[in-house]
Amino acid sequence: MKMKLFAAAVAALAAGGAYAQSSVTLYGVVDAGLSYNNKANAAGDNLYRMTSGNQSGSRWGLRGVEDLGGGLKGIFVLESGFNTDTGSAGDSNRLFNRGAYVGLQNQWGAITLGRQQTLMYDFGLIYDPMAISTRYSITSTAAEFASRADNAVKYVGTFGGLTASALYSFTNNGQETAGKFSNGREYSAALSYAAGPFSIGALYDQSNAVDTNNAAGVQTVSGTQLTRRAAIAGTYAFGPAKVYAGYRYAHGFNGATITGAPTANSASNLYWAGLGYQLTPAFSLTGSVYYHDFRNTSADPWQFVATADYALSKRTDLYTSLSYVKNKNGSSLGVDGFNTSSAINVQPGANQFGATVGVRHKF
Repeated sequence: MKMKLFAAAVAALAAGGAYAQSSVTLYGVVDAGLSYNNKANAAGDNLYRMTSGNQSGSRWGLRGVEDLGGGLKGIFVLESGFNTDTGSAGDSNRLFNRGAYVGLQNQWGAITLGRQQTLMYDFGLIYDPMAISTRYSITSTAAEFASRADNAVKYVGTFGGLTASALYSFTNNGQETAGKFSNGREYSAALSYAAGPFSIGALYDQSNAVDTNNAAGVQTVSGTQLTRRAAIAGTYAFGPAKVYAGYRYAHGFNGATITGAPTANSASNLYWAGLGYQLTPAFSLTGSVYYHDFRNTSADPWQFVATADYALSKRTDLYTSLSYVKNKNGSSLGVDGFNTSSAINVQPGANQFGATVGVRHKF
């Protein structure tokens, strides 16, 4: 009898311990390469440099999960970006600039709170042929596809082939302010469906500007400025190939300006298409084209991208990425974006070519 009671007690303790099971995983990516750009300044000079995070942003992070029982789990992510070429932090003002959130997850989905990828980011990872790589992808012409939101509540639920998601950010790059509920807020919703080789997705996103003040205390940007975006895209896989196609609409209101647009309150249509091909288990090729149509102007640029990737192992790969931008009628898109802070400022109407070769390791 005593042995039976002892065995029962051990079994009860083991069952209770199962509910308390938890794990924390350290992970990351280290990515660096050599890049070339022509027409990189007003004089038309070439630029040669070492660059970090070309195919994937260099990062390290902690991911945790705890089994709370009954199918409920506690989850968290802390993720920090860094520059491989210098060893510096990706953002000197944020330790976990890429993500810092905590939440709960069960069979009905996950709800998380903190700094997180926007639904635009999630959408781009699936439907951009280049998977929003830094060099080069849809983020050059539409940077919102690599955006993150502070102070955000996010829901993601998957039910068979259907995935539903929603996000609400109270304010971005600042603190919530009494009496200014719409100041800097963002909200969005998305649906996607995947069945066999086919997938399709759609989303809507709206964001308000953050009120800022100059040294004299005069308001210079109004929180009533807002930008609305909507997108639809799909993929289809057959054999070793996968085709991509998508469309994104954006419109600024109340003085808001879309990046690359010549004036405020303008709208734009962005179209893209691409093809990925797995030649061998280790070697893949991807190509894509992006066309940005700004309303009420003919300054509409094209961008072409091609990437080759060779996997040396499951964790380490070599890559080459090429991009060519064709500007017209005064548009000023560069292979890295519209006059980016990386000192590659393409002159209006000038075309640009960029090339990057590098190595990436995942751990």
